[in-house]
Amino acid sequence: MTETTAPTSPTRTTTRGKRPRDSALTKEAILRAATFEFCHNGLGGARVEAIAQRAKANMRLLYAYFGDKNGLYIAVLEDVYTEIRAAEQRLKLDDLEPIAAMSGLIDFTFTFFGQHQNYIALINTENLQRGRNMRKSRKIADLTLPLVASIESILRRGVAAGLFRGDVDPIQLYVSITAMSYFHVSNRYTLSAMFDKDLGASDWLERRREHAQDMILTWLTAPAGARKDKSAASKATARPGKPSR
Repeated sequence: MTETTAPTSPTRTTTRGKRPRDSALTKEAILRAATFEFCHNGLGGARVEAIAQRAKANMRLLYAYFGDKNGLYIAVLEDVYTEIRAAEQRLKLDDLEPIAAMSGLIDFTFTFFGQHQNYIALINTENLQRGRNMRKSRKIADLTLPLVASIESILRRGVAAGLFRGDVDPIQLYVSITAMSYFHVSNRYTLSAMFDKDLGASDWLERRREHAQDMILTWLTAPAGARKDKSAASKATARPGKPSR
């Protein structure tokens, strides 16, 4: 008598095969819906029920995947910063010569915040929370390490080539790049009203982009000694000595 192996049930295989894919799609839908709600309503104003409804997911799955509202909020922060850091990695800055690499990082940061203004609302929300939720995420800190290493590498290569000054702190530099790319977006409406000028107009934004490039690259390529001499002269002017009798 010959034994035969019973065929695997097609229905069972299909169901098992779909579960991981459906799970991933459901998580993604919840994250997208939560990003929308947190960006538009903040942490306090966002409602889990609205997130589940927008994602077309049931509440049980939402809590099973993310634990609670705060867990979901942290997951959204991690997802946003993963997107930013992944896009930066795709620039392949280490393959470019130093000035082109730094210019590329400035241009990317400027463009990214302009195209993702909802993320600015999310970041502002977390700043109102004093960053307490981001501190709970080791992932966000780990995601930032390659960026700092990349900036350090660009600076080292620029100094070695005689292009960049040698006294630049990579984190100070990145904060300046972010400020030049972020502030006019996060304060667009108040500044537009204050100066009676549309800071969202394409021609104004293009001039702002050029201004950011010029400000940062001019400072970066200035000799450190010249800056120290200027700083010393400025201090002497600001705090003159007592007049002699």
